[in-house]
Amino acid sequence: MDAADLSPIPESQRTQPAFDLFLIFAAANVVATTLQTGAVLASRYGSTDAIILVLAGAVFGSLLVALLAPVGSRFGVPSMIAARAPLGLRGAQLVSGLLYLTNFAWIAVNNTIAASVCAQLLGGESSARIWAALLGVLATVIVARGPRAVGLADRIAVPLMVIAGSVLTWAAFTLPPSVEMASGQPPPPLLWGIDVVIGYQVSWLLMFADYSRYTRSARAGATAVFAGLAIPALWLMPVGWNLARIAGSDDPGAMLAAAGVGWWAAVLVVLATVTTNFVNIYLSSLAWRTLAPRSTGAGSVWVIGLIGTALGLISSVWLTRFADLMVLLGSVLVPVGGIFLAHFVVLRAKVDVAAIYKTELMPAFTIAGLAAWILGFVVYKLAAPIGATLPSLATSMIVFLLIRHFQRA
Repeated sequence: MDAADLSPIPESQRTQPAFDLFLIFAAANVVATTLQTGAVLASRYGSTDAIILVLAGAVFGSLLVALLAPVGSRFGVPSMIAARAPLGLRGAQLVSGLLYLTNFAWIAVNNTIAASVCAQLLGGESSARIWAALLGVLATVIVARGPRAVGLADRIAVPLMVIAGSVLTWAAFTLPPSVEMASGQPPPPLLWGIDVVIGYQVSWLLMFADYSRYTRSARAGATAVFAGLAIPALWLMPVGWNLARIAGSDDPGAMLAAAGVGWWAAVLVVLATVTTNFVNIYLSSLAWRTLAPRSTGAGSVWVIGLIGTALGLISSVWLTRFADLMVLLGSVLVPVGGIFLAHFVVLRAKVDVAAIYKTELMPAFTIAGLAAWILGFVVYKLAAPIGATLPSLATSMIVFLLIRHFQRA
């Protein structure tokens, strides 16, 4: 199978079990950056507020992605192809370009965290770049073999991650905290924390149909996606919050070292990094092929995997600006999510598979999609000091629906 195939999947070939779909999303979200999101909250909020933020943000963010998963199951097309209907050809390509660029950052930050942990256990600080390179290449090799190879690898990796994660969880909730990180600092509004958590969850939004198109049942696919995103977040964000309090720092290496579980932490972080980068590389490959249709699937995978790996070797800024990255992603992706929800869920629009592949006949942009995206982004920026996710999402949905209504009138 082509590593980054854009063709619609015939219904007869949508044979992927829902459990495999669950494993793909769960393996992608069982990752050090999920711990890191909880750690970001630890430096700003107390335990009660953190629990509220994780519960509300993780569930709501996962639900946004899950509601769109049936598009893949019903029509068999990847996300960036389906996006042409509400956004137009160039609008969908703009989203593809953003996805392509931001996934370089995700690959880099995942490799940086894993390399830091591995270097502490074997090779010392000087070996971190070697570890980062090895992990980046390993993930790329597996993705280049196609989605079924990814599914098989996840079947092996996820059970091992559950075991290692359980050991880490035990340490996180039995060791005493060294400092109350949120004390002495006025916490930001709760809605700011909601933006961080939802921003992390909706970073998966643009893959809503890419894997579900291999699963025939729309309901089973949506359930698998929701569970695959929500369960790891509800588990690992509180663990990250507590580990940061134990270490007195939100630095991932310091947090995992303070847990004192050694190789178990390395097993979790290494496998989590590789399985999450499966998804990052695959998504970027699909996005690139919508921009450069003549490129090959395997070639796209290798270019993306190696560039993302190289960026992780050059700089560690990805970790120091992690919270800022979450908010930035939210400002771009939340309005897009509102457009998709309005088009595919509220209006229940069907995908004309034949029409969306005839690019020469498609408009560059749709008025409804472009206006909703711009206004949703503006509202997100204006409301950022108090919490922007819900106002931005509502704005993009309402604007899109109103314009579509008047266009049909």
